[in-house]
Amino acid sequence: MHLPLTHHTLPNGLRVTISEDHTAPVVAVNLWYHVGSANERQGRTGFAHLFEHMLFQGSEHVGANEHFELVQRAGGTLNGSTWLDRTNYYETVPSHQLALALWLEADRMGRLLPAMTQEKLDNQRDVVKNERRWSVDNQPYGTWWERLPALSFPSEHPYHHSLIGSFEDLDAASLDDVSEFFATWYTPDNAVLSIVGDVETAEALRLVTEYFGAIPRGKNRPALPPMSVPARFGEWRREVVHDEVMVPRLFLASRCPVFGTAAAAVGTITAAVLGSGKGSRLQERLVRGQQVASSAVAFTFDLSRGSDLFVLDVTAHAEVSAEALEGAVVAELDRLRTDGVTEAEVQRAVTLTATEYVTSMQSVQSRADRLSQFATHVGDAAAINTQVDRWRAVRAEDVTAFAREWLGPDNRASLLYVPREVAEVA
Repeated sequence: MHLPLTHHTLPNGLRVTISEDHTAPVVAVNLWYHVGSANERQGRTGFAHLFEHMLFQGSEHVGANEHFELVQRAGGTLNGSTWLDRTNYYETVPSHQLALALWLEADRMGRLLPAMTQEKLDNQRDVVKNERRWSVDNQPYGTWWERLPALSFPSEHPYHHSLIGSFEDLDAASLDDVSEFFATWYTPDNAVLSIVGDVETAEALRLVTEYFGAIPRGKNRPALPPMSVPARFGEWRREVVHDEVMVPRLFLASRCPVFGTAAAAVGTITAAVLGSGKGSRLQERLVRGQQVASSAVAFTFDLSRGSDLFVLDVTAHAEVSAEALEGAVVAELDRLRTDGVTEAEVQRAVTLTATEYVTSMQSVQSRADRLSQFATHVGDAAAINTQVDRWRAVRAEDVTAFAREWLGPDNRASLLYVPREVAEVA
């Protein structure tokens, strides 16, 4: 796979990647800001996610919710998302509507503050609270994605705290806080813009320059606290959560190399060997073989600074105890480290991973999102064209060495959910 790319940097620091594809008359616009929950200060957790919501509440020339209306009336789709180290916004529109998508993104990057009101903040604060109630507090196992980083990183680390934030911190957010956050992080020199689809590069760059060129650079952007942590936990960390769930579920995490490195590519293939597809080890042995689990997957968080997380997510079969589940998962990890893997297993994992990656590239928005990811976290959008080659270079000895180095007992954090009634009886 090789995508045609051109790269440009505006005088204000905005990095732009354009990839022409005239297969279908659509174009994807994808804007990543290098800011996420890691950039929040103590007492103001949830700010990055709250701000994602605020950006759809209008800007100087766009009314509240009009961003959605304009794109959808033009036949397009749009959304945004927040993660620990980035926030992104994206539109897919008919190619003749490229100017609309770019103008909307530029208007809220350069002219959001005049449209901010206390009413909008209060409204979106309530929306985020309801989202937390629905997706975290009242969702079976829903707290895992804030408990696991908290277990894996020290309290002072930027990845430690909750992405969605607490009710107390959301209540404490003021309009001045929101304005300061925007002025600090939502600047062209802290963003990357990817455009993929049925466009002419020169015309697309002209529109980008016209709409974004006058937006000034940011200033006084604070540095993150130290992101480095020891390569391994140095111990086996453990947290047991008694929750309103029907069966036990285990999240077993290890620190591992950050996204974009050669070692991270080996980690991706190791995760696929363990938990991607029906031919993976966890599926073959725990789900279909021993039948101690109903589902089992492995993945990485793809974090870009300090340390990434390698995660096994395994849900117990009915009538299987938490102890039996954890014992079976750990036994598979130990077997991998002791016996290693075969070349056939690795080639299956490489083929599956590469196929899923290339298949996802059929969507112009997926391509644009990957370009923004590599530009933001690796500093080179063109890495999209070499990612498959990195996976294909992985051999059995690489996976075995990765498992022995990163997945040992001194580098494990167990987050184990247990049905509350079972815990009470015990």
